[in-house]
Amino acid sequence: MAISKLTLDNFTVFEKIDFEFSSGVNVFIGENGTGKTHVMKVLYSACQSVRSDISFSHKLVKVFKPDDLNISRLARRKVGGTNTKIKVSSELANISAEFHSKTKKWEAKVTGKEKWEKQLGNLTSTFIPAKEILSNAWNLEAAVDKNNVDFDDTYVDIVTSAKIDISAGKDPSDRKKYLAILQKITTGKVHLEKEKFYLKPGNQAKIEFQLVAEGIRKLALLWQLIKNGTLEKGSILFWDEPEANINPIHIPVIVEMLLELQKNGVQIFISTHDYILAKYFEVKRKKDNEVMFFSLYKSDNGVNCEKNEYFKNLKENPIVEAFDKLLDEVYDKNLGE
Repeated sequence: MAISKLTLDNFTVFEKIDFEFSSGVNVFIGENGTGKTHVMKVLYSACQSVRSDISFSHKLVKVFKPDDLNISRLARRKVGGTNTKIKVSSELANISAEFHSKTKKWEAKVTGKEKWEKQLGNLTSTFIPAKEILSNAWNLEAAVDKNNVDFDDTYVDIVTSAKIDISAGKDPSDRKKYLAILQKITTGKVHLEKEKFYLKPGNQAKIEFQLVAEGIRKLALLWQLIKNGTLEKGSILFWDEPEANINPIHIPVIVEMLLELQKNGVQIFISTHDYILAKYFEVKRKKDNEVMFFSLYKSDNGVNCEKNEYFKNLKENPIVEAFDKLLDEVYDKNLGE
């Protein structure tokens, strides 16, 4: 069941904003500080709270990690304090959290939880952070529990997702296709041994993940998530800056794979600063692909959003503006020479 809507009132950088999402691929662009990752973290927290043992408000503070896990610090900063409301909706249910600038810990008022669990109880959601984490996976959960390291829950959760195996039997044809493409790029398969991840190239000896280039580790993580059945029909994938540390030559392959995952029933949310990645979603999309672009930009009343099916049609487009500025400088330099 896809996430269809999000409403934020007085939350972090947002004063009041409404999003209506595609059931396919949703691409967020915008300058730093416009809340791209914040939107995805809110949605991910709501998706995780379909489980009966996870509270929406508690997951929010574990994902955002405000000081002392006080959800009040996620309220938009205003003189005199403010009331904050979050509402996430699917086609059949919604879940809300309300709090104010004096709310203690994660004691927000959450409504809709029971129906949310009932309607979306089988939902699987995965958040891939911008920074690769599997190379630091050994004993990570225990270290976080003991406050020996300070990672938000997106890092802890992705390690857990990479370790589990919810698939059974032989890989279906679509999965084999994805795995073969990624395996060619990474030159190996992911191997888990005694809580540590390795890359195993063919019949060669395994290589410690921390000795592998970070871009390759990120693609190997995607290989692992597809292999273990995490990214299947009806699941939701959040990926923060997929392009980080990845050779640009691999970007079109990644885009094609994500579009195929979308066609096979995976809803996808992505934030990016990269022209190549964003443009390839426009170039590679086919008639059966659903893609929506969201441009977040600052205004006098917080952050606003422009939405369009086509990257080229966005009026507020800092990626294109930066790219055009570069072309102008190259042109001027060449003329000067």
